[in-house]
Amino acid sequence: MRKFLRDVGTVFAREIRPELRSPIGLLFAMIQPVLFLVLFGPMLSGADLTEASSSWSWFVPGILVMMCLFGPLGAGHSLMVELSGGQMERFLATPVNRAALVVGRTAKDLVTLLLQAVLIMAVAVPLGLDLHLPGAVAALALLAVLGVGLSGFSYLLAIAALPSGNLFWIVTQVFVFPIILLSGVLLPIEAGPGWLQTISTVNPGRYIVDAARVLFGGELLTAEVAQGLFAAALLAAGGLWLATRAMRRGV
Repeated sequence: MRKFLRDVGTVFAREIRPELRSPIGLLFAMIQPVLFLVLFGPMLSGADLTEASSSWSWFVPGILVMMCLFGPLGAGHSLMVELSGGQMERFLATPVNRAALVVGRTAKDLVTLLLQAVLIMAVAVPLGLDLHLPGAVAALALLAVLGVGLSGFSYLLAIAALPSGNLFWIVTQVFVFPIILLSGVLLPIEAGPGWLQTISTVNPGRYIVDAARVLFGGELLTAEVAQGLFAAALLAAGGLWLATRAMRRGV
């Protein structure tokens, strides 16, 4: 275990160092969610979809989950580039634990995600977000669990997509938008037709978004929170296990 943790730290340091040297990439990734906050968020107050006083507490959690889908789910691109270019061979030739290669990268993605999420909330407060601190912290924890799972699945896709990479781009570019829409990130699922609501019930993102909204509203112990946490934990366990298994067997 001590060696495994040391290997995780080595991989994490290797991955986080370029981000610290050039943090502009972190800020650039926030452009889209910030634009949604500034240009789309104010419309909700007058759209009669949510109460004006709680529209930001309803909208910001959805934006955070959307950022999680575009961020950690796309993290496998760097691994795919290294695998295709041969850089990863030097790591694989060392005694570094292969599971640590996944966990260390995931830890870096997690730190990046949480930092971006805090900045997004800081931007949302002047716009009208009434921040309930315990609920926001709990929502960040939920987001972290989701991010771990999505990072794991992203690395799994990166390995499975070799050598062309087509599978990675198909999944991350084509299927992400239906997942976002069926999660009710931008508009309430309840406002849609019955068939759309039925399809959304098999989307774990819907339960995670609902849980985050309940937490931002200040409620911590509810059925929605339990369902969202279960869905996020299931994704995290499955993503890490499958990515680690693929790293050990497929590279």
